[in-house]
Amino acid sequence: MNKYIVVNQPEKWNFSIENIKVISSQEYLTNPEFSLVKKARIFNLCKDYSYQSKGYYVSLLAEARGHLPIPNIKNIVDLKALKLVRIVSDEFDDTIQQSLKNIKSQEFTLSIYFGQNVAQKYKELSLLFYKHFQVPFLRVKFNHTTKWNIQSIKAISESEIPSEHLESVQQFANQYFSKTRYDFPKLTKSDFDLAILVNPKDPAPPSNAKALKKFIDLAEKMNIYAEIIEPKDLSRLSSFDALFIRQSTEVNNEAYAFARKAQQEGLAIIDYPDAILKCCNKVYMAEALQNANIDTPKTIIVHKDNKQQVLDEVGLPCVLKAPDSTFSFGVKKAKTETEYHNLVSEMLKESDLIIAQEFCPSDFDWRIGILDDKPFYACKYYMAKGHWQIYNWNAKKKDDQDGNADCLPIESVPKKVLNMAIKSAKLMGKGLYGIDIKVVDNKPMVIEINDNPNIDFGVEDAHYGDAVYTEILSALKKRLD
Repeated sequence: MNKYIVVNQPEKWNFSIENIKVISSQEYLTNPEFSLVKKARIFNLCKDYSYQSKGYYVSLLAEARGHLPIPNIKNIVDLKALKLVRIVSDEFDDTIQQSLKNIKSQEFTLSIYFGQNVAQKYKELSLLFYKHFQVPFLRVKFNHTTKWNIQSIKAISESEIPSEHLESVQQFANQYFSKTRYDFPKLTKSDFDLAILVNPKDPAPPSNAKALKKFIDLAEKMNIYAEIIEPKDLSRLSSFDALFIRQSTEVNNEAYAFARKAQQEGLAIIDYPDAILKCCNKVYMAEALQNANIDTPKTIIVHKDNKQQVLDEVGLPCVLKAPDSTFSFGVKKAKTETEYHNLVSEMLKESDLIIAQEFCPSDFDWRIGILDDKPFYACKYYMAKGHWQIYNWNAKKKDDQDGNADCLPIESVPKKVLNMAIKSAKLMGKGLYGIDIKVVDNKPMVIEINDNPNIDFGVEDAHYGDAVYTEILSALKKRLD
């Protein structure tokens, strides 16, 4: 397997590692040859992993390309949620107290390099943190009140390593990069009460009130206790055996925190944190679809150096998408070159990479519901009145904000549309997905892979009725079994 160390500035990388190529984050993100490499382990040692930074995208695109990144995108997001950090650290609180019991001061900083510390006595504690967060350079700050508590935890860059540690870090690096296996935390198993996460303030909830009632009523008939919980109920999640997310999902909102905590505690989940991370980022999706040779409208990842090239290849009008756009929020259409440059400049202030896509007008999009690789409903979503998208949030009348929908039997879906939907969902792993497909000139093209798709009473259940709900509840039961 090819191994690459990815850093922001290779010329400033201080460690000598045999048989591993050191490349820049810009090169990995923008050089097309890296998307063609089939087997690779990517050691992401960028100085910044913040959301939508180059460090963030290195791990995200590595996963889209089928490469194995360390840290992966889940590890990066976990570090930003102190609640999750504390939840995980509670699992080895005894080790924290035992390891730090002889420290006299009220504060202590633990620097972890490739799972090790320069002091042997902190070896066990360092390894535990590394196994849970998988970040090569990590710094944990503790303070002492009645006992030792985590104050903060963050990834650090190579430039933040004290000079007196460099010799030890070189030794740790040689040991680390010579390994063939890299440990990941194991999850525990559980048994069946179901939490359904709903945000009452959600501007575009994935299930309407009647659908939520259906889930609860049918769960009762299947001997499942189901309860609606809200974002404020994170501390209660441990008392349930399964989690079904029915609020809009984003990497930086509470839905991801719930999914990640549920995964760490061994709950059955729909949807998994991986699904949220992958589907909520259009850059990942574009790369994954391209690598799988699945047809899409002409799509290019836009960065500051290729803005004009995109215009030449995609043409106008074109659709511009923020990486984490959902329900048509953050999706713009550029009709002129001036409009294109203005929109791109604004969007690149928020993210180092965005998506430009060929504009392919159609009267409707297919939406195929896929659950654990199996189609279980099919709809035609029509464009909002007088608009080019399914949703038009600027419509003056509420009834004009979204288009109509027809729900059809799966056997009425064109075979090539159905096959494309199943193949696309498999890119994201097991879970609940809504695959949006346009057919233009008899050619199907994937527009979007949605995690957490709509299940609304009177729409997605219009043909198969209760079976749509029981399929999802049965899938949760199978996860527990």
